[in-house]
Amino acid sequence: MIDTIQSVGAFSTLKEAEGTSPSASTALSLPSAGAAAPQAQSFADVLGTMTTDAIRSMKSAEGVSLQAIRGEANTREVVDAVMNAEQSLQTALAIRDKVVTAYLEIARMQI
Repeated sequence: MIDTIQSVGAFSTLKEAEGTSPSASTALSLPSAGAAAPQAQSFADVLGTMTTDAIRSMKSAEGVSLQAIRGEANTREVVDAVMNAEQSLQTALAIRDKVVTAYLEIARMQI
């Protein structure tokens, strides 16, 4: 099984959010009709939530794959879970690449 990442540092929400559902921990949520002002989230919170969701989808795909090996899940469930995990991983990699590119551009700026 995939173990929880222990050395993320700023993303301490991994252990806290494991008990919540994916829909409850999404980074972008629509404000309710009666809300006066939208709740502000920090960049680290958004990245932490996205990391948690990606890890959760990979663990879910691994669990469904093991169920299929035991004969408890059908092929469609496995494909859906693996495709969801792959999409989460590709999104995480794209965001990582953009953050690294932005960091390198900032590092090249003259002061």
